[in-house]
This record gives sequence, structure tokens and C-alpha cells, in this order.
Amino acid sequence: MLIDLDLSDVRPLYQQIVDEVRRAVALGDLGPEEPLPSVRALAMRLRVNPNTVQQAYRELERAGVVYSRRGQGTFAARPDGTDQRALLLRDVAERALKDARRFGFTPHDLAGAVVRAAETEVYDDPSTGA
Repeated sequence: MLIDLDLSDVRPLYQQIVDEVRRAVALGDLGPEEPLPSVRALAMRLRVNPNTVQQAYRELERAGVVYSRRGQGTFAARPDGTDQRALLLRDVAERALKDARRFGFTPHDLAGAVVRAAETEVYDDPSTGA
């Protein structure tokens, strides 16, 4: 599982870890029952305080994305029927709305900017394979 942290991102580091794990689960990069790195190993790899990773893992467990087995580690939970991709997209939208409001833009301004960006942006659409 690849987790990249962006020090210029306004989100706290623990939230970036949460978002990356949720993304990995939603995209199938982290399958059910697959182990996550230990708190200590991930903290060392990311060069963050272990408490940061522990906070992220607790948040993920509260959300039902992962579960812990005492003495064995943390594992990706089995799907509960919730559309993880839809939840992930909602989180992206909510984050964009918060940022837009912080800079004085309305939801309508943001929607227009997204449409304009999509019309000019060249990207790979995972739903079409293009």
C-alpha cells in the first residue's frame, strides 16, 4: 500500500493517511482482510509521529474501513455493502466545497470551475479505460 503525504496540503497528516487508506480500499488496491502496515512501521516510512498513524487508524476503525486484532495488527474490513467509491467522491466534494468557501467562492462558482477544468483537462477516466 502506497501512502504519500503532502506537507503543503492543508489537511492534517492523520487525515491524509485516512484519505489514502480509504482511497486504496475504494479502488481495490487494499483488499478485504489485507493487513495494513504496523503503526510503528508506517510512522517510520512516512517519517511522522506514531501517534499520527494511530489517530488515523482509530478514525478508520470508527468508520468501519479497518479493524484491529489484538496482537495481530490492523486489517482492511470486509465490504459492508457501502459504496466506498461514492463515499470517497463525497469526501472529495466536501473538501472542495470547504476550500471554495474559505476563499469566498460559492458552490455554483466551484461547479462551474469543475466543468471548465474537465473540459480542458486531459485525464485518464478509470470508468472508461480512456
